[in-house]
Amino acid sequence: MQTLTSFRSLVGFAAAGSAFVLAGAFVFQAFGYAPCHLCLLQRWPHLAAAIIGIVILTFRLPGWTALLGMLAALTTSVIGFYHSGVERKIFEGPTDCTSSAVDTTVSAADLLKQINEAPLVRCDEIPWDIFGITMANLNAVGSLVLAGIWLWAFLKSRRA
Repeated sequence: MQTLTSFRSLVGFAAAGSAFVLAGAFVFQAFGYAPCHLCLLQRWPHLAAAIIGIVILTFRLPGWTALLGMLAALTTSVIGFYHSGVERKIFEGPTDCTSSAVDTTVSAADLLKQINEAPLVRCDEIPWDIFGITMANLNAVGSLVLAGIWLWAFLKSRRA
């Protein structure tokens, strides 16, 4: 019987955690909170961590592969801490911003109208918070916890 702290369970928890965070980001987006450039960058490592976990569990890969999941979680955590600093005006954010997709099959006049009407999502503005804690703050700390779970899985595999 597999315990909750076995290598496979820990990898499953960490991968599911990243999948949960990614799903949460899409739910917020569905409720009208358009992601900024840094928000989008934070999603890719979560996707990578979830896929890494699935591959590890499916193909029963060796324990050192958990370090790849840890690296992905640390990457999104670092971006989250940077984004938190940008939101708090501690760091200067990127100069580029993102907006909704533009339909390129329309006339030049309609395309210009779409561009002008597209919402500008700034990385240095906080669209949502609870008790002063933003989504970037939650991602930064939560991803650090997930990196710890990945590390725990790796260390567990070394003892087995």
